[in-house]
Amino acid sequence: MIRVPAACLFLVVYVAALPAFVRADDFKPQIDQTIRSLIEEKKTLGVAVGILTQNEPAKAFGYGKVAQKSDKEPDGDTIFEIGSITKVFTALLLSDMAAEGLVKLDDPVRLYLPDNVKVPTRGGKEITLLDLATHRSGLPRLPTNFVYSQMRSASNPYAHYTPQLMFAFLSGYELPRGIGSKYEYSNFGFGLLGYALARKANRSYEELVVKRICEPLKMKDTRITLSLELRARLAEGHTAGGKVAANWDFDALAGCGALRSSVSDLLIFAAANLGRIKTPLLSAMETCHAERGDSDVKTVRMGLGWHSLHPQGTEQKVIWHNGGTGGYHSYLGFIKESQTAVVVLSNSTTSIDAQALLILKAITPAWK
Repeated sequence: MIRVPAACLFLVVYVAALPAFVRADDFKPQIDQTIRSLIEEKKTLGVAVGILTQNEPAKAFGYGKVAQKSDKEPDGDTIFEIGSITKVFTALLLSDMAAEGLVKLDDPVRLYLPDNVKVPTRGGKEITLLDLATHRSGLPRLPTNFVYSQMRSASNPYAHYTPQLMFAFLSGYELPRGIGSKYEYSNFGFGLLGYALARKANRSYEELVVKRICEPLKMKDTRITLSLELRARLAEGHTAGGKVAANWDFDALAGCGALRSSVSDLLIFAAANLGRIKTPLLSAMETCHAERGDSDVKTVRMGLGWHSLHPQGTEQKVIWHNGGTGGYHSYLGFIKESQTAVVVLSNSTTSIDAQALLILKAITPAWK
């Protein structure tokens, strides 16, 4: 259920000409129109939206309800599961640890796993950390033995996928093609990457994210394990049909989708990626933004974790990722040239990607 990028939804969306300087509040009527239809058509219960525009502070807007038995609207502090947006945090861990010399991008992942784990090879090549971070490892979206975890709990499918199951799959898997030869979106690959980095650091994946990313950026809402205070702010998740959905938990594959966060925290993260917040992480972030290969969509290329959308007829690009779990959908995207960003978090599995990009379109000045 963790989302593969729905890039084909974006290919026909273009940015209209706008004045070079606009106020964030000027866009609220457009955002209202874009999001309220989702609520009125019962495609989702609640949505929180955050935007960054040129030379303006971040703004957050809420729509709908945080839970079926509540009249409270989501806001910038409401907590949602963010699913695969977790992958850009995992990629940033890799980039930051590589900058510090703790690992190298071209290190084989086997170096950071127990000695008795056999990692598949092909043609004399080994799967590297870079291969995992760019979805070019040859590993599948999910391992064949993931079914054992799903059998334990279909409503919480990642909770029981243990390191032992991960090692067993790796040791018996035969790669279908050359390593690095083709993009294939892989939750398993990013989960493996997060596990390897955490093992190298001798910390849990969550501890590593908090120590290296959240604490330096003062992001207090981005966690896997929720305190009582954070849990009180957690929106209730729902299926596309409107039924209450169980929250997802992760074991070995946490690096692919375990994080929970808020619009306020993700706007901080977006601002840092845009260079609008002074942080030692900026260089590592920019390493993640750099394109390193194609994807399975012509106008989308791959960085470390991030995807870059190149709409036709412009040199600007949208750096983005989306995510989904059993009861939530999320989108984070930004444009460095125009210093604009959007975060959209929903407590339903219904995709909000197209709406998120329409909002980013609306707040972005004319293509240069």
